[in-house]
Amino acid sequence: MAVIRHGIDEATHPVSTIPSRADRRGDTVAASFESEGARRLAAIYEVSKVLTASFEPGESVRMVLNILASFVELRHGVVALLVEPEGSLDDAPDGALVNPYVIAATVASAQPQSPNADILPANIVNGVLRTSMPILVQNVQAEMPGLAERNWIGGVENRVSLLAVPIQVSRSDWQAMGVLCVYRIWDPDVRVKLDDDLRFLMMVATLIGHSLRLKKLVADDRERLIRESNELRKALDDAAGTAEAAAAASVVPADIVGDSPQIRDVVERIRKVAPTRSTVLLRGESGTGKELFARAVHMTSSRADRPFVKVNCAALSESLLESELFGHEKGAFTGASAQRKGRFELAEGGTLFLDEIGEISTTFQVKLLRVLQEGEFERVGGTKTIKVDVRLVAATNRNLEEAVASGAFRADLYYRICVVPIMLPPLRDRPGDIPLLAKAFLTRFNRENGTALRFANEAVNTLQGCYFPGNVRELENCVNRVAALAPGPEITAVDLACMQGSCLSSQVWSTPSRGPGGPIGGLAVPPGASLPVLNQPAPCAAARPGGGPAACAPMPQATDAGQPDPDIGPRDALVDAMERSGWVQAKAARLLGMTPRQIGYALRKHNVEIKKF
Repeated sequence: MAVIRHGIDEATHPVSTIPSRADRRGDTVAASFESEGARRLAAIYEVSKVLTASFEPGESVRMVLNILASFVELRHGVVALLVEPEGSLDDAPDGALVNPYVIAATVASAQPQSPNADILPANIVNGVLRTSMPILVQNVQAEMPGLAERNWIGGVENRVSLLAVPIQVSRSDWQAMGVLCVYRIWDPDVRVKLDDDLRFLMMVATLIGHSLRLKKLVADDRERLIRESNELRKALDDAAGTAEAAAAASVVPADIVGDSPQIRDVVERIRKVAPTRSTVLLRGESGTGKELFARAVHMTSSRADRPFVKVNCAALSESLLESELFGHEKGAFTGASAQRKGRFELAEGGTLFLDEIGEISTTFQVKLLRVLQEGEFERVGGTKTIKVDVRLVAATNRNLEEAVASGAFRADLYYRICVVPIMLPPLRDRPGDIPLLAKAFLTRFNRENGTALRFANEAVNTLQGCYFPGNVRELENCVNRVAALAPGPEITAVDLACMQGSCLSSQVWSTPSRGPGGPIGGLAVPPGASLPVLNQPAPCAAARPGGGPAACAPMPQATDAGQPDPDIGPRDALVDAMERSGWVQAKAARLLGMTPRQIGYALRKHNVEIKKF
């Protein structure tokens, strides 16, 4: 049978069956070239895997150099990279490189190093970088004897070649970003071509260039995203702070008008204490707007979406107040036809506002203290203990310290409710807010009544000079009264009550039955002050053409507030106490040091007709 070898028919052209030495040498060389090509293909595959893995650039390059040494015997690999790949290579005037390079990786280290001639000659690196062309030194011993003497190359017994190629993404790049340099230590038994090595190294260098550029783009994008994320987070924090401040400001100025330092201080204290669970005690004269500030505490807290329940403690007797706050069971007392929840239950999760807390009796103070301390209570007539989560805001115009000293107010309850006291300034201490308040009240009047009234400048100046012992409430009533009686669209100073001899404050404080010096319903005026005048003489009725009753009557000198005049009789003292307490028997009893039952007996004994409002 004929055998085909190399395309020759052995039957026609007989050959020897025993190959000659030359034939055997040729087969060995062909096999070595074939195996070298397979190793290079395998090396390219391994290099691609390493460069596409998530290694640090220096570490991935070091692994590539080790692959070259293992697969294709290209040893002692070194990679040098420019510090600024996009920068120029022009020399400085002193001869130094404007854009230096660093040793980015070797087979032994992935840490950047400064240029080292013992590892990689500087003239080789500069030549490749400037020309973007590969450099081949066929015999290092002959052409670079200084480098050949380095022991790490392998001595001078074997021939050593140096191959350096540019690292770049494309041949069209105007400048290489680095240099890949390896050494070929010749083995007499292996036949390779340096041209094949150069072509192979150019492929590897291109892969390295693509990998380094991609990883740089990823790193730049990551830094950009981190920077943008930090900027966005800062902007969001600023916006959140601005929104929070605006939300807090939108709660307080909506109802509380004023820009004085006193009001700003109160608002700032409310903003600080509102997010906490602390009990707040609002203190100040009657008419300073305690309920509005209590609502501001609630609306700026985390309980803003929960109920805000308010109770006027001075308007209810002790028994009614207990049922109102704690609720009652069916049949607990006459008229309790059904179970009823108290204000504490209705305010679950929200805020309970106890106005005039200084007016409650000492007996009820004990019951209130328990629910404030333990957060639990029983309904009137019930035995089931109910737990509640309620934030308490209390208010009073009384001097609680004097009440504690006299025994009219329990010290333990005082310390329980006076956790964060906030003093509300009287209107006379912030006259700059009077024009703002007056215009706000007039705007509300116009909206509710469909009018278009406005203040003249002299009217605002007159209001700003008044004393207003009734504070904001009195100012509101004054504005509503003059707006209702205004003869024209513009309210002038002549239209004000104080200019017409009908100032209610002057009449109240000059009432003879009040007795000398006692306060009226929490109103406080310093001794010797003329009511309508604050810092400057107000235009009184006596100064108007035609004369008339003076609206600026001086206030009588005050004595011990709350004590009846010793010169008046029992009936007059009883009537005086009832008037000062708004005809609330429980409050009058405390003013006279009596019980509500004794007040009832005294009213019947002296035939005092009880006024109902």
